[in-house]
Amino acid sequence: MTSHETGPPAPESPALQSSTDAVSVVAPQLRALRRRAALTLEAAARAAGLSPAHLSRLETGQRQPSLPMLLSLARVYGTTVSELLGETAAGRDAVVRADAMEPTFAGGWTYWQAGGAGRGMQALRVHVPHGSQGDIVRVHPGEEWIHVLRGRLRLRLGDAVHRLGPGDSAHFDSLTPHRIAAQDADGVELLFVHTLLQSPTAALCLGPAAAPGHPFPGETS
Repeated sequence: MTSHETGPPAPESPALQSSTDAVSVVAPQLRALRRRAALTLEAAARAAGLSPAHLSRLETGQRQPSLPMLLSLARVYGTTVSELLGETAAGRDAVVRADAMEPTFAGGWTYWQAGGAGRGMQALRVHVPHGSQGDIVRVHPGEEWIHVLRGRLRLRLGDAVHRLGPGDSAHFDSLTPHRIAAQDADGVELLFVHTLLQSPTAALCLGPAAAPGHPFPGETS
């Protein structure tokens, strides 16, 4: 494009618009939920595997949250990604219809709520773009279950590396340091279920955690 071109600006893509909306909505929600949980900025950031400065930028709307960050913070605050994004909680229906699963975009990831609200675990259908979830090694209380629908996934659990294809699943303790990466150029689609912390005090059992941005030994980002 040159400075001689005229005409109305191109409309924002749905992903960009949703990301902008997420920043404006999630920032006050993050601060309100942290205060509701009676956690300091430092304690909440440590439990989520973030630096206090990064969490502060998320709470003030200076940084766009990624889906892995939202998932980590949802666990810490004992809530769901939907509540973090200010979405209206649905009723506790046992069935979630396909046409009710609206896509939401966060940090390049796309997810669809696949479970009901107000439960002890959260179920999502997730599209992970090519590459990794970022350089943060996740460590937190609870359990996770992953089932690959399409594409190839690399899962690092502790010192072991597992490669999962369509139909493969993994079920593991979330206190095991873990990290995922989509190996295919068009990403990977999976079902993801994780338990939510029922009390902020559960974060106290974390102990020393891997520093944000520090990859596993012998692994490059």
